Amino acid sequence: MSEASENPGSGQSNKERSIGQVPDEGALFGIDFGTKRIGIAISNPEQTMSMPLENYTLRKPDLDAVWLRQLARGYGVRGLVIGLPVHMSGDEGGKAKQAREFGRWAAEATGLPVTWWDERYSSSVADMRMDQSGVSKNRRKNKRDQLAAQVILQSFIDAEDRDAPPSSFTD
Repeated sequence: MSEASENPGSGQSNKERSIGQVPDEGALFGIDFGTKRIGIAISNPEQTMSMPLENYTLRKPDLDAVWLRQLARGYGVRGLVIGLPVHMSGDEGGKAKQAREFGRWAAEATGLPVTWWDERYSSSVADMRMDQSGVSKNRRKNKRDQLAAQVILQSFIDAEDRDAPPSSFTD
């Protein structure tokens, strides 16, 4: 894990960015973390596009670890991108702390490298896409988290510098 370091230009310190190095090739999971349910998206092995995969309702840590480990192995996943809920200012609050704890747990449960990625607007983009597609209100709850995970993962995939924090973190 990286130590907190000064972020040039912002006067704020960076939190850990990743656990291990997320590879440039191979499938990745994008995860929209929630305290009750998580959304999962997956990338293609070339890491050029992401697709919504599923939602999972969290149960108990040991059962959740088995589920995540099996899912990741089944899809040949090589790294995890966890959405990090930050305030509009870029500051991290309690939800971000929980997402970081989840990421550390997921790294331990799967043995995979983990990175965190700014998830601001991911749920809004997911809602907008569902509006445009005419998804009924009844189906939205089941789709929102996995679509938000897709938005997070695609943002990571499209980033010019995946090792740098998203520009919104340094604004």
